[in-house]
Amino acid sequence: MRSLIFRFLGYARKAIVPVAFIIALAVGFVRFGTLFVVQETNMRESEVVAPFPVGIDPARKRIVENPEAEAYFNEYVLEDASVAGVRTSWVRRVLSQLAMSGLYQNLASPTSRILVILSGERKEEVAEHFGSILGWDKAGRREFMERVASSSPELAEGKFAPHTYMMARGARPAEAAVLVVDQFQKDILSRYPASTAEIVPLADALTIASLLEREGKDFEDMRQISGIIWNRLFGGMRLQIDATLQYAKGSKVEEPWWPQVLPADKQIASVFNTYKHTGLPPAPIANPSTEAILAALNPKSTNCMYYFHDADSEFHCSATYTEHVALLKEYYGRGR
Repeated sequence: MRSLIFRFLGYARKAIVPVAFIIALAVGFVRFGTLFVVQETNMRESEVVAPFPVGIDPARKRIVENPEAEAYFNEYVLEDASVAGVRTSWVRRVLSQLAMSGLYQNLASPTSRILVILSGERKEEVAEHFGSILGWDKAGRREFMERVASSSPELAEGKFAPHTYMMARGARPAEAAVLVVDQFQKDILSRYPASTAEIVPLADALTIASLLEREGKDFEDMRQISGIIWNRLFGGMRLQIDATLQYAKGSKVEEPWWPQVLPADKQIASVFNTYKHTGLPPAPIANPSTEAILAALNPKSTNCMYYFHDADSEFHCSATYTEHVALLKEYYGRGR
């Protein structure tokens, strides 16, 4: 028996070293990766970024593509994505999932917490994630949402800046709101001067960008959809965007925040129902990235008025409803 115990202890000692080494590497990786993302993000915050270019002439109801849009996207938006992490960064999405784990948070830092806002989230989603990590009750989550929404410019949605944040463990709603509002100032307001707002009011740009976040898959896709949205607005046509029905439907429940849209939902009594009401919704339906705002201000010039994505997420658009139905039948075997 004694020999068995000694043999077991010998194996245990041999195993402890590699296990301890692996744990040390994991802790080091988590901390280094987390600090790298946050520190690199902070480096970008100090840089001065040029205002958004604009490719719309609302007064004449036409799209005039601005060649600066592509250059701006490549110079600023892609750089933001590689550092702070917007739609194109897998690092930020991984961090977002890991951040919900208390083990990960403690490995990253015993005194700080990592919080991630993804583009396309609604305010309740953000408050839920922050509250879960920072230990807020429902009143705290509501306070956080209200503080961000009431900051200038006052909007219920669209100002929870997509970003990777580092906050003190146990940070209160007021402290978190200050960081989020400051980030919105750096990412959006600093790029949106009065000259741009005279062409497209900020609230309108944020609203269109929020629709693009929910409807588009990448920058080019969003620019195509942006062109169709502007065509519909210029023509006095209802936008008829399913994402607005999801927002209206999701507002009535806690989860899911983006429920499946059913045909009957087109009759939902909501100011966000773009199947019933002409023009833009009264406010954004989600938090847009700089990518989506750039697309909202720089749509593709197109004669299309209808669009859909096929089963492979490929984009299709048509100038007339007849063509739209024909394409739907081609790809789905039926019109709708």
